[in-house]
Amino acid sequence: MSPALKHLIITGPTAGGKGSLATEMARRLDGEIVSVDSMKIYRRMDVGTAKPSVQRRAGVRYHLLDIVDPWESFSVGDYLPRAMDAIRDIESRKKTVILQGGTALYLKALTQGLFVGPDADWDLRRELESRARDLGLETLYDELVRLDPDRAREVYPQDQRRIIRALEVIHRTGSRMSDLWREDSAKLEEGSYLCFGIDWPRSRLYERIDARVEKMVLEGIFEETRELLADPRGLSRAAAKCLGYRQIVEGLMANEPRQETVARIQRDTRRFAKQQLTWFRRFPIRWLEVEDVALVADRIERVLHGETDDHSE
Repeated sequence: MSPALKHLIITGPTAGGKGSLATEMARRLDGEIVSVDSMKIYRRMDVGTAKPSVQRRAGVRYHLLDIVDPWESFSVGDYLPRAMDAIRDIESRKKTVILQGGTALYLKALTQGLFVGPDADWDLRRELESRARDLGLETLYDELVRLDPDRAREVYPQDQRRIIRALEVIHRTGSRMSDLWREDSAKLEEGSYLCFGIDWPRSRLYERIDARVEKMVLEGIFEETRELLADPRGLSRAAAKCLGYRQIVEGLMANEPRQETVARIQRDTRRFAKQQLTWFRRFPIRWLEVEDVALVADRIERVLHGETDDHSE
Protein backbone atom coordinates (compact mmCIF):
# COMPACT_ATOMS: atom_id res chain seq x y z
CA MET A 1 0.00 0.00 0.00
CA SER A 2 1.15 3.54 -0.71
CA PRO A 3 2.08 5.71 2.30
CA ALA A 4 -1.02 7.87 1.80
CA LEU A 5 -3.34 4.86 1.71
CA LYS A 6 -3.80 3.73 5.31
CA HIS A 7 -7.21 2.08 5.45
CA LEU A 8 -8.97 -0.65 3.52
CA ILE A 9 -12.78 -0.80 3.66
CA ILE A 10 -14.63 -4.02 2.83
CA THR A 11 -18.37 -3.43 2.60
CA GLY A 12 -21.46 -4.52 0.71
CA PRO A 13 -24.81 -6.18 1.33
CA THR A 14 -25.51 -8.77 3.98
CA ALA A 15 -24.32 -12.31 3.18
CA GLY A 16 -22.00 -10.96 0.49
CA GLY A 17 -18.84 -12.51 1.90
CA LYS A 18 -17.39 -9.41 3.57
CA GLY A 19 -16.09 -11.33 6.58
CA SER A 20 -14.20 -13.96 4.61
CA LEU A 21 -12.65 -11.34 2.34
CA ALA A 22 -11.64 -9.05 5.22
CA THR A 23 -10.04 -11.97 7.06
CA GLU A 24 -8.07 -12.94 3.96
CA MET A 25 -6.87 -9.37 3.48
CA ALA A 26 -5.90 -9.09 7.15
CA ARG A 27 -3.73 -12.17 6.81
CA ARG A 28 -2.08 -10.91 3.64
CA LEU A 29 -1.51 -7.34 4.84
CA ASP A 30 -0.69 -8.00 8.52
CA GLY A 31 -3.89 -6.21 9.42
CA GLU A 32 -6.54 -6.01 12.10
CA ILE A 33 -10.27 -5.69 11.50
CA VAL A 34 -12.53 -2.95 12.84
CA SER A 35 -16.20 -3.95 12.66
CA VAL A 36 -18.56 -1.53 10.89
CA ASP A 37 -21.71 -3.36 12.01
CA SER A 38 -24.36 -1.94 14.34
CA MET A 39 -25.52 -5.37 15.55
CA LYS A 40 -22.23 -7.21 16.10
CA ILE A 41 -21.57 -4.78 18.95
CA TYR A 42 -24.01 -6.71 21.16
CA ARG A 43 -22.89 -9.48 23.47
CA ARG A 44 -24.93 -12.71 23.46
CA MET A 45 -26.28 -11.97 19.97
CA ASP A 46 -23.90 -14.21 18.07
CA VAL A 47 -25.76 -16.54 15.72
CA GLY A 48 -28.21 -13.98 14.34
CA THR A 49 -25.53 -11.36 13.70
CA ALA A 50 -23.18 -13.83 11.96
CA LYS A 51 -20.19 -12.92 14.11
CA PRO A 52 -16.86 -14.42 13.08
CA SER A 53 -16.24 -17.85 14.50
CA VAL A 54 -13.83 -18.55 17.35
CA GLN A 55 -11.46 -20.13 14.83
CA ARG A 56 -11.49 -17.03 12.61
CA ARG A 57 -10.93 -14.71 15.55
CA ALA A 58 -7.96 -16.81 16.67
CA GLY A 59 -6.09 -15.93 13.49
CA VAL A 60 -7.02 -12.25 13.16
CA ARG A 61 -7.62 -9.57 15.77
CA TYR A 62 -11.06 -7.93 15.69
CA HIS A 63 -12.22 -4.66 17.23
CA LEU A 64 -15.72 -3.44 18.25
CA LEU A 65 -17.33 -6.84 18.63
CA ASP A 66 -19.23 -7.64 21.86
CA ILE A 67 -18.77 -4.22 23.44
CA VAL A 68 -22.27 -3.59 24.91
CA ASP A 69 -25.05 -5.68 26.41
CA PRO A 70 -28.29 -6.25 24.48
CA TRP A 71 -30.33 -4.04 26.83
CA GLU A 72 -27.98 -1.06 26.42
CA SER A 73 -28.52 1.73 23.92
CA PHE A 74 -25.75 2.49 21.44
CA SER A 75 -25.70 5.09 18.69
CA VAL A 76 -23.49 6.19 15.83
CA GLY A 77 -22.31 8.91 18.19
CA ASP A 78 -21.06 6.19 20.53
CA TYR A 79 -19.56 4.18 17.68
CA LEU A 80 -17.46 6.78 15.88
CA PRO A 81 -15.08 7.75 18.72
CA ARG A 82 -14.56 4.10 19.62
CA ALA A 83 -13.83 3.24 16.01
CA MET A 84 -11.35 6.09 15.67
CA ASP A 85 -9.63 5.00 18.90
CA ALA A 86 -9.32 1.46 17.52
CA ILE A 87 -7.93 2.78 14.24
CA ARG A 88 -5.31 4.88 16.01
CA ASP A 89 -4.36 1.90 18.18
CA ILE A 90 -3.87 -0.33 15.15
CA GLU A 91 -1.83 2.33 13.36
CA SER A 92 0.38 2.84 16.43
CA ARG A 93 1.40 -0.81 16.16
CA LYS A 94 2.21 -0.47 12.43
CA LYS A 95 -0.62 -2.77 11.40
CA THR A 96 -2.98 -2.36 8.45
CA VAL A 97 -6.46 -1.07 9.32
CA ILE A 98 -9.26 -3.05 7.67
CA LEU A 99 -12.77 -1.72 8.22
CA GLN A 100 -15.38 -4.37 7.50
CA GLY A 101 -19.16 -4.22 7.65
CA GLY A 102 -22.32 -3.02 5.99
CA THR A 103 -23.95 -0.51 8.36
CA ALA A 104 -24.37 2.49 6.09
CA LEU A 105 -24.71 5.06 8.88
CA TYR A 106 -21.46 3.91 10.52
CA LEU A 107 -19.66 3.96 7.20
CA LYS A 108 -20.93 7.44 6.44
CA ALA A 109 -19.80 8.71 9.85
CA LEU A 110 -16.33 7.21 9.38
CA THR A 111 -15.84 8.86 5.99
CA GLN A 112 -17.85 12.09 6.32
CA GLY A 113 -17.91 12.85 10.03
CA LEU A 114 -20.67 12.89 12.60
CA PHE A 115 -23.79 14.97 12.21
CA VAL A 116 -24.65 17.01 15.29
CA GLY A 117 -28.08 18.52 14.84
CA PRO A 118 -30.54 20.42 17.01
CA ASP A 119 -32.24 18.80 19.98
CA ALA A 120 -35.55 17.07 19.39
CA ASP A 121 -38.58 19.32 18.99
CA TRP A 122 -41.31 16.99 20.22
CA ASP A 123 -44.19 19.34 19.31
CA LEU A 124 -42.91 19.53 15.74
CA ARG A 125 -42.38 15.77 15.61
CA ARG A 126 -45.95 15.12 16.78
CA GLU A 127 -47.22 17.52 14.13
CA LEU A 128 -45.26 15.72 11.41
CA GLU A 129 -46.38 12.31 12.70
CA SER A 130 -49.98 13.53 12.55
CA ARG A 131 -49.49 14.63 8.94
CA ALA A 132 -48.07 11.21 8.12
CA ARG A 133 -51.12 9.50 9.62
CA ASP A 134 -53.64 11.81 7.95
CA LEU A 135 -52.04 12.34 4.55
CA GLY A 136 -49.66 9.41 4.22
CA LEU A 137 -45.93 9.17 4.82
CA GLU A 138 -45.28 9.72 1.12
CA THR A 139 -46.35 13.36 1.51
CA LEU A 140 -43.56 13.93 4.03
CA TYR A 141 -41.09 12.10 1.83
CA ASP A 142 -42.10 14.22 -1.16
CA GLU A 143 -41.50 17.32 0.95
CA LEU A 144 -38.06 16.04 1.87
CA VAL A 145 -37.28 15.37 -1.79
CA ARG A 146 -38.16 18.99 -2.54
CA LEU A 147 -36.28 20.54 0.39
CA ASP A 148 -33.25 18.25 0.70
CA PRO A 149 -32.96 15.91 -2.30
CA ASP A 150 -29.52 14.65 -1.25
CA ARG A 151 -30.78 13.48 2.15
CA ALA A 152 -33.94 12.05 0.55
CA ARG A 153 -31.81 9.80 -1.63
CA GLU A 154 -30.19 8.40 1.52
CA VAL A 155 -33.47 7.67 3.31
CA TYR A 156 -35.88 4.87 2.46
CA PRO A 157 -39.36 6.24 1.63
CA GLN A 158 -40.80 4.03 4.40
CA ASP A 159 -38.38 5.22 7.10
CA GLN A 160 -40.66 7.59 8.99
CA ARG A 161 -38.22 8.29 11.82
CA ARG A 162 -35.41 9.53 9.55
CA ILE A 163 -37.76 11.44 7.24
CA ILE A 164 -39.22 13.31 10.22
CA ARG A 165 -35.78 14.00 11.66
CA ALA A 166 -34.54 15.45 8.35
CA LEU A 167 -37.59 17.72 8.10
CA GLU A 168 -37.19 18.70 11.76
CA VAL A 169 -33.60 19.82 11.09
CA ILE A 170 -34.73 21.94 8.16
CA HIS A 171 -37.51 23.59 10.14
CA ARG A 172 -35.32 24.17 13.22
CA THR A 173 -32.13 25.38 11.52
CA GLY A 174 -33.11 26.57 8.07
CA SER A 175 -30.34 24.33 6.70
CA ARG A 176 -30.45 21.00 4.96
CA MET A 177 -29.25 17.95 6.85
CA SER A 178 -27.03 17.01 3.91
CA ASP A 179 -25.24 20.36 4.25
CA LEU A 180 -24.76 20.02 7.99
CA TRP A 181 -23.34 16.50 7.90
CA ARG A 182 -19.57 16.97 7.67
CA GLU A 183 -17.60 18.41 9.75
CA ASP A 184 -15.17 18.83 12.54
CA SER A 185 -15.73 15.43 14.16
CA ALA A 186 -12.99 12.83 13.86
CA LYS A 187 -13.11 10.85 10.63
CA LEU A 188 -10.88 9.15 8.10
CA GLU A 189 -8.76 11.51 6.08
CA GLU A 190 -9.78 11.95 2.47
CA GLY A 191 -7.55 9.88 0.23
CA SER A 192 -6.52 7.61 3.11
CA TYR A 193 -8.85 4.72 2.22
CA LEU A 194 -10.14 2.56 -0.60
CA CYS A 195 -13.48 0.78 -0.44
CA PHE A 196 -14.19 -2.61 -2.05
CA GLY A 197 -17.17 -4.91 -2.31
CA ILE A 198 -17.95 -8.27 -3.91
CA ASP A 199 -20.51 -7.80 -6.66
CA TRP A 200 -22.97 -10.70 -6.73
CA PRO A 201 -25.71 -11.22 -9.30
CA ARG A 202 -28.92 -10.46 -7.41
CA SER A 203 -30.22 -14.03 -7.72
CA ARG A 204 -26.99 -15.48 -6.28
CA LEU A 205 -27.00 -12.97 -3.42
CA TYR A 206 -30.55 -13.96 -2.52
CA GLU A 207 -29.58 -17.63 -2.60
CA ARG A 208 -26.72 -16.87 -0.21
CA ILE A 209 -29.10 -15.01 2.11
CA ASP A 210 -31.57 -17.88 2.20
CA ALA A 211 -28.78 -20.36 2.86
CA ARG A 212 -27.33 -18.22 5.65
CA VAL A 213 -30.70 -18.02 7.39
CA GLU A 214 -31.07 -21.81 7.21
CA LYS A 215 -27.57 -22.11 8.70
CA MET A 216 -28.51 -19.76 11.53
CA VAL A 217 -31.50 -21.93 12.35
CA LEU A 218 -29.26 -25.00 12.57
CA GLU A 219 -26.79 -23.06 14.75
CA GLY A 220 -29.53 -22.10 17.21
CA ILE A 221 -30.90 -18.63 16.50
CA PHE A 222 -34.32 -19.61 17.90
CA GLU A 223 -32.72 -20.86 21.12
CA GLU A 224 -30.51 -17.77 21.32
CA THR A 225 -33.58 -15.53 20.96
CA ARG A 226 -35.41 -17.36 23.76
CA GLU A 227 -32.41 -16.86 26.04
CA LEU A 228 -32.44 -13.13 25.31
CA LEU A 229 -36.17 -12.91 26.00
CA ALA A 230 -35.71 -14.74 29.30
CA ASP A 231 -33.49 -11.93 30.60
CA PRO A 232 -35.67 -9.47 32.58
CA ARG A 233 -33.55 -6.56 31.34
CA GLY A 234 -34.94 -7.13 27.85
CA LEU A 235 -33.55 -5.73 24.60
CA SER A 236 -32.76 -2.15 23.74
CA ARG A 237 -34.81 -0.51 21.01
CA ALA A 238 -32.01 -0.95 18.49
CA ALA A 239 -31.18 -4.54 19.44
CA ALA A 240 -34.84 -5.53 19.22
CA LYS A 241 -34.88 -4.45 15.55
CA CYS A 242 -32.10 -6.83 14.55
CA LEU A 243 -33.06 -9.01 11.59
CA GLY A 244 -33.82 -12.56 12.62
CA TYR A 245 -34.42 -11.88 16.29
CA ARG A 246 -37.26 -9.46 15.57
CA GLN A 247 -39.08 -11.90 13.32
CA ILE A 248 -38.63 -14.72 15.82
CA VAL A 249 -40.05 -12.63 18.66
CA GLU A 250 -43.03 -11.70 16.49
CA GLY A 251 -43.48 -15.33 15.50
CA LEU A 252 -43.38 -16.55 19.07
CA MET A 253 -45.97 -13.97 20.13
CA ALA A 254 -48.25 -15.03 17.26
CA ASN A 255 -47.63 -18.76 17.80
CA GLU A 256 -46.42 -18.90 14.19
CA PRO A 257 -45.03 -22.19 12.78
CA ARG A 258 -41.22 -22.11 12.77
CA GLN A 259 -40.87 -22.52 9.01
CA GLU A 260 -43.13 -19.53 8.39
CA THR A 261 -40.90 -17.45 10.66
CA VAL A 262 -37.82 -18.67 8.80
CA ALA A 263 -39.40 -17.68 5.49
CA ARG A 264 -40.15 -14.20 6.85
CA ILE A 265 -36.56 -13.79 8.01
CA GLN A 266 -35.34 -14.75 4.54
CA ARG A 267 -37.78 -12.39 2.85
CA ASP A 268 -37.01 -9.45 5.11
CA THR A 269 -33.26 -10.02 4.81
CA ARG A 270 -33.52 -10.01 1.02
CA ARG A 271 -35.42 -6.73 1.23
CA PHE A 272 -32.76 -5.31 3.54
CA ALA A 273 -30.02 -6.30 1.11
CA LYS A 274 -31.87 -4.51 -1.67
CA GLN A 275 -32.04 -1.37 0.49
CA GLN A 276 -28.34 -1.63 1.24
CA LEU A 277 -27.50 -1.87 -2.46
CA THR A 278 -29.56 1.25 -3.13
CA TRP A 279 -27.50 3.19 -0.59
CA PHE A 280 -24.17 1.74 -1.73
CA ARG A 281 -24.75 3.07 -5.24
CA ARG A 282 -24.09 6.53 -3.79
CA PHE A 283 -20.80 5.51 -2.16
CA PRO A 284 -17.46 5.14 -4.00
CA ILE A 285 -17.15 1.36 -3.86
CA ARG A 286 -15.00 -0.65 -6.26
CA TRP A 287 -17.17 -3.65 -7.00
CA LEU A 288 -15.31 -6.83 -7.89
CA GLU A 289 -17.22 -9.44 -9.87
CA VAL A 290 -15.43 -12.57 -8.67
CA GLU A 291 -16.85 -15.26 -6.39
CA ASP A 292 -13.64 -16.87 -5.13
CA VAL A 293 -12.30 -15.02 -2.07
CA ALA A 294 -8.65 -15.63 -2.96
CA LEU A 295 -9.15 -14.21 -6.46
CA VAL A 296 -10.93 -11.13 -5.09
CA ALA A 297 -8.08 -10.65 -2.62
CA ASP A 298 -5.56 -10.93 -5.48
CA ARG A 299 -7.35 -8.19 -7.38
CA ILE A 300 -7.49 -5.92 -4.33
CA GLU A 301 -3.77 -6.38 -3.81
CA ARG A 302 -3.11 -5.37 -7.40
CA VAL A 303 -5.11 -2.17 -6.90
CA LEU A 304 -3.35 -1.40 -3.63
CA HIS A 305 0.00 -1.80 -5.37
CA GLY A 306 -0.98 0.66 -8.08
CA GLU A 307 -1.77 -1.86 -10.78
CA THR A 308 -4.85 -1.36 -12.95
CA ASP A 309 -7.93 -3.52 -12.57
CA ASP A 310 -10.13 -3.26 -15.63
CA HIS A 311 -12.98 -5.19 -14.00
CA SER A 312 -13.61 -2.89 -11.05
CA GLU A 313 -16.06 -0.02 -11.09
